[in-house]
Parts: sequence; structure tokens; C-alpha cells
Amino acid sequence: MATLSNIWHLGIKELRCLLHDRAMLVLMAFAFTLAIYSAATGTPETLQRAPLAMVDEDQSPLSARLHAAFGPPYFLPPPLLEPRQVDPAMDAGLYTFVLDVPPHFQRDLLGGRHPRLQLSVDATRMLQAFTGGAYVQAVAQGEIAEFELRRRLGDEADSPPARLVLRNRFNPALVPSWFGAVAELINNVTMLGIVLTSAALLREREHGTIEHLLAMPLSPFEIMAAKVWSMGLVVLLGACASLAAVVHGMIGVPLPAVTWVFVLGAALQMFAVTSMGILLGTLARSMPQMGLLLIMVLLPLEMLSGASTPRESMPELVRWVMLAAPTTHFVALSQATLFRGAGLRVVWPQLLAIAAIGAAFFGLALARLRRAIGAMA
Repeated sequence: MATLSNIWHLGIKELRCLLHDRAMLVLMAFAFTLAIYSAATGTPETLQRAPLAMVDEDQSPLSARLHAAFGPPYFLPPPLLEPRQVDPAMDAGLYTFVLDVPPHFQRDLLGGRHPRLQLSVDATRMLQAFTGGAYVQAVAQGEIAEFELRRRLGDEADSPPARLVLRNRFNPALVPSWFGAVAELINNVTMLGIVLTSAALLREREHGTIEHLLAMPLSPFEIMAAKVWSMGLVVLLGACASLAAVVHGMIGVPLPAVTWVFVLGAALQMFAVTSMGILLGTLARSMPQMGLLLIMVLLPLEMLSGASTPRESMPELVRWVMLAAPTTHFVALSQATLFRGAGLRVVWPQLLAIAAIGAAFFGLALARLRRAIGAMA
């Protein structure tokens, strides 16, 4: 009971110190509000209303079909240009894409001579240029394939014999802000859990209050446990409030009935990342050094955890290495619970993995803290 009382009162002391740290309070407020909203809505991942024009030198039913295939929501309705108008329009930045249908395109296609379409892309518009070329190619190939199929079946055929019907589950409208909001929430929870605990430990060292703690009958376990539960609780409450007010209320991500499973996973994630923060705090000697360590730690955790890029597209070695990071399992748990409504029966392996990784980091951090306090004593 004495140990629990010490951990409780030390944690209250950490909360009072945090209330007087305006910089950390502003960082938390920004990370759980504007950062999530701007990351979710600022840069769409899909092509949206890109300016496209066409040059129809064929004047055939197929070229007319291609012209009618492009439109909202991915492209603006494409105007028809003359060949001499293409270069001035591209130089003026009026269009990102210009599709040129050459003369006799339909005749050469039906004759098996493999004609080519020319697509001019304004590569200075990087986001649209990278994704839009694939969209244009997919739309053109789909229209050409359907035109050839109708030609073979005859003019009386109203539709092909088989048609693929897509039904999107969990995000029927394919709204990219849903994924961006949850990914940013996960990243900010990880970042704040590490930053707050490491800053709390370094603040004790820089202000000289660590010597006061050493003069008291306190163990390194009590000092560390107090920082873990207090900072973890603050970030967990902020994450729950952001999930309800920003992710659900402002962005419109529907929350399933099993949100408590996500909260349980977030609590275990806080145990793991706050332990990582204590470990980094024992390695750094000052806040500038801590900032450099955070760059080396947070970037791999955010980029290779599966929130931004699917893990299936990563090299196998990277996937195996990132299994030792708690963020990898937390991303899988968050996507399963928030998007697919998975319950405890589905995500219990991720919960156990986060708990085991957190216990390992807690043990390493405690050993490092004991060694550092022993050297100071």
C-alpha cells in the first residue's frame, strides 16, 4: 500500500507540473484537434476534379466515347482542343492532362494495328501527376475494352455477358479523410506518449529535482510507474475526446459499438510508448538530444507501421523487424475495431502483442533508470 500511495502522489505531482507547462498543453491541444483535422482533409489521397482536355483528331464513335468517359468526380468535364492549342494551354497551366486521340484511331484498332494514345501531363502538379496518369489509363482501357466487346457481340447486344459489380464495405464512399483521421490519431498518440514521459524525466534532471526524489524513500520503480500512469492517462483521455469530437463529430467517421476495445488497445499502447519515452529519457542528456532521438524513433514508427503504407507492400525483412514495434499492432487493432467493428475475439492477438512489447520496454527502461539513478547517487 505504501508503494501504491507513493506512485499515486508522484503521479499527481506530474499532472500538476504538466498543468504549468504551457508549451506541452498547446502541443497536446494542437495534436488532438487541428493536426488531425488538417491531415484528414488537407490533402486527398484520390484524384478529385483534375483539369483534363482532349484533342479528337479521329472524330469517331470510339473517340466520342472516350470523351464522354471523363468527368466528375475525378476529372472536370474535358473541353476539346485543337492540336495547336495544346502547348500554349499546358504552358499556361490550364490543364494537368491532355489526351490526344490520333487520326484513324478506331480504324487502326479494329484492324489490329495497335494504335497509341498520347497523354501529356503537367508534372509540376505532383500529386495529380503521380496518380492521375493511372486513372486516365484505366478509364481509357476500360472504354476501349468495352467497345471491342460490343463490336464482337454485335450491335444488338445491350450489355456484355458478365459484369463485375463492386461493393465497398466499411467505407462505401471511399472517403480518404476517414483513413487519414485515424492514421493521424494513432501517430499523435504515439508521439505524445513518448514526448511527455521523456520530457518529464529530463525536466527533473535539468531542474535538479531528481536529487530531491533521491533523498526521499522512493524506488526507481515508483518514480517510473508514476510518470507512466500520469502521462499515459492524460494522452488516453485526449485521444478519447479527439476520437469523439474530431474524428467522429467533425470528420464524420462512424464509430462502432465496440469502441471500448479500441480504448483498451490505446491504454496498452500508452503503457508501451510511455515506457519507450522513459527509455529514451535515460539515453538523452538534454532536450535537444531528445529531439534528435525522437526523429530517429518516430519516423520509422509512423511510416512503417502500416498506417500510411500497407505492410504488404513493404520488404519482408522490414515487416518482420516492425513486429517488434507496438505501433504496428496498434494500427492493425485500430483499423479492425474502428473500420470493421471487430471485437475482442478478433483483436486479442494484437492486445497481447502490445502488452508483451510494453512489458519488455518497461523492463529495459527500469533497468536503465536504476543505473542512471545509481550513478547520480
